[in-house]
Amino acid sequence: MCPKPVKTKARGFDPSEFGCNVFGLKTMRNYLPEHAYNSLTSTIVRGEPIDPVIADEVAEAMRTWAVERGVTHFTHWFLPLTGTTAGKHEAFLSPDGQGGAISQFSGRELIQGEPDASNFPNGGLRATFEARGYTAWDPTSPAFIMETAEVAILYVPTIFCGHNSEALDKKTPLLRSQRALETQLKRMARLFGIDDSGHAYATLGAEQEYFLVDLKMVGLRPDLKVTGRTLFGRTSPRQQQMEDHYFGHVKPRVLAFMDEVDQTLWRLGIPAKMRHNEAAPSQFEVAPVFEEQNLAVDHNMLTMLVLQEVAARHGFLCLLHEKPFAGINGSGKHNNWSPTGPDGRNWLRPGKTPHENAVFLAMLTAIVSGVDKFAHLLRATIATAGNDHRLGSHEAPPAIISVYLGEQLTDIFSQIMHGGARSSRSGGTIRPGIPTVPTLPRDTTDRNRTSPLAFTGNKFELRAVGSFQSCAGPNVAFNALVTWGIDELCTALEARIAEGVAFDAALQSVLSTFIREHKRILFDGDNYSEAWRQKAAKRGLPNAATTPEALEALIQPEVIELFARYDILSERELRARHGIYLDIYRKSVLIEAECALNMVRTLIVPAGLAYAENLRRAADTPPISRLRDRVDQLNDRLLIAAEQLETAIAACAPEEALTIMAEARRAADELEGLVPAAAWPLPSYAEMLLLV
Repeated sequence: MCPKPVKTKARGFDPSEFGCNVFGLKTMRNYLPEHAYNSLTSTIVRGEPIDPVIADEVAEAMRTWAVERGVTHFTHWFLPLTGTTAGKHEAFLSPDGQGGAISQFSGRELIQGEPDASNFPNGGLRATFEARGYTAWDPTSPAFIMETAEVAILYVPTIFCGHNSEALDKKTPLLRSQRALETQLKRMARLFGIDDSGHAYATLGAEQEYFLVDLKMVGLRPDLKVTGRTLFGRTSPRQQQMEDHYFGHVKPRVLAFMDEVDQTLWRLGIPAKMRHNEAAPSQFEVAPVFEEQNLAVDHNMLTMLVLQEVAARHGFLCLLHEKPFAGINGSGKHNNWSPTGPDGRNWLRPGKTPHENAVFLAMLTAIVSGVDKFAHLLRATIATAGNDHRLGSHEAPPAIISVYLGEQLTDIFSQIMHGGARSSRSGGTIRPGIPTVPTLPRDTTDRNRTSPLAFTGNKFELRAVGSFQSCAGPNVAFNALVTWGIDELCTALEARIAEGVAFDAALQSVLSTFIREHKRILFDGDNYSEAWRQKAAKRGLPNAATTPEALEALIQPEVIELFARYDILSERELRARHGIYLDIYRKSVLIEAECALNMVRTLIVPAGLAYAENLRRAADTPPISRLRDRVDQLNDRLLIAAEQLETAIAACAPEEALTIMAEARRAADELEGLVPAAAWPLPSYAEMLLLV
């Protein structure tokens, strides 16, 4: 007889609680007058312009709903060019003129805010004496309530712009790029005889990777506290080489953390669907169901906030740095992008009819063409100091942008290029060879983990985005280059039709020409191989190894023309971003350099000198003499590196600092393997990574 089950505190999932902290469509229906609800719904669902007349009614409905849930303050929540989130809290309180106060939230307060912009990066977009910035309500991303430390605050997603309407944030260009993309998707729909009256848009699924480290360890690691990554640390004998952490059993402490994360995300309307152990020890992943792109970007920024706040409550530090530990997996954010046409179909899903497949192939060709033309732009959007350490190893794609289509689609492209696709390779079936297990349909594309941009059945997966990055930048670029690809393809197709060529023949001709012109970007092999690097160079594909090199793409004439052509970013806005991101890179590296310098001088060298002194007092045998000499050499190397690092910091030379830091690390990590563990001042990789 089975014993009685042990009682647990498992909370389960109550579907009625999903989105309970979101002022979404279901909640709006209960608080808004019908005319205001219908008007706002048309903006959210169909992308129609917002009617400012309903602002007061929407604001009052939001306030009523929020106050019922214990909210006293609201904030205009925006995405400044720091790459994080921001907002100031304002109370619903208004004096009544009689010594009392009332709770109030006006339409004007909802629509527009005026935060001080002086301390946000602007890249010359405003003068020092023009501190004012403007936040403007984004009704397509619903307001929500954040519950933190027993305090509830109403967050209103907004854009952030300067006095001259120039974008000071990441959301504004994203919304502009979505508008441009929709215009071209509808144009393509008309050419293919598809009703263009529906809303056309892109969807996004952002898979978020992260590490967890015990807070007790973090207190002993200045590098983790200051920079988010370990600047020193000898590789643990056991890392990920046994491949047993990936999808492995989740330990109870981590599972409790994951459960609270999911519960919190669900209340915020974020459809967190999947969680698991990642490849490296203490590395994990959470992934949502795909959503409309703008909402998905906001939700990913919220996911990162929730991960960090919940981790602290469970005694962890959540590391979102792209490469917090050397020698093992870094953390990425797999950016899954797909377009939805005005007919409501995913145009990257192969259809059941020749007509649907023609749309699919045209869409695919437009994307491949845009990526080839603007590969350097896509590389620039994933360029950060942290991602420079990650790209090109341990399942992170290299800096060379290429497109993986898989065997079947590559074959179809080849057929089109040589006169038209007449056959298609079948995915076939997977036969496990076990009678009790059914045969399985095999996908026609497999996942290429070394590819920066892979087609995976009904979407493109950009694997190069860094864990801590906002998805906004890469999606602005991807929307823009796809918009260009569709525009160019439609223009060519319209020209052929105007010449009297039948539609099918015109389409075949245009697809063949575009594939031939842009096929160099296609590569289905191992992106890590030296052979690919040589082949890519022969093809003329860009290869920017570092962030400063990659960011130069933002100010190239063809990129400036692209963004201006579709009213996404002006040349002035692009040049501002180039300067801001370069400045962030330099500051990030120099902060790491200062931290490394302090650790070498105050922690590592003192431990090395103390051990060398102990060895001098030991018996003078040949092995001890050799060990003492080696420790002395390493101490000298570290002291010399410290002097050089101090000079590089004073000269504000980040590239030089990185080289010196790498030398200092080699010496320190070797020294860690010689000094007794009890005398080493820093928690080891084994202690940090194998603890949980």
